[in-house]
Amino acid sequence: MYAIIRDRGMQYRVEQGQVLLLDLIEQATPGSQIEIGEVLLIGDGDTVQVGSPTLAGAKVRAEVLGETRGEKIVVFRYRNKKRYRRRTGHRQRYTQVQITEILV
Repeated sequence: MYAIIRDRGMQYRVEQGQVLLLDLIEQATPGSQIEIGEVLLIGDGDTVQVGSPTLAGAKVRAEVLGETRGEKIVVFRYRNKKRYRRRTGHRQRYTQVQITEILV
């Protein structure tokens, strides 16, 4: 069984037991449970249920594993003939969750 969920504008295909990186959820503590109510599609073998835009009553429960950071992105600004060079970096913060169950 799999589901397609939407979390703050991003869509994910999830299955039970899958570990997923979501954008940072400030109030989530490791070990706590969260529910994602925006389920767009649920597939189970040959049957597929599609919402318009979401499925009523469908939820995905996940356990928060902790906070992590993505890979570093280097931003380099340069203007030729002007001696202008700026090098900055960024690491995005994520919340790591494990999908525990998909409820229809």
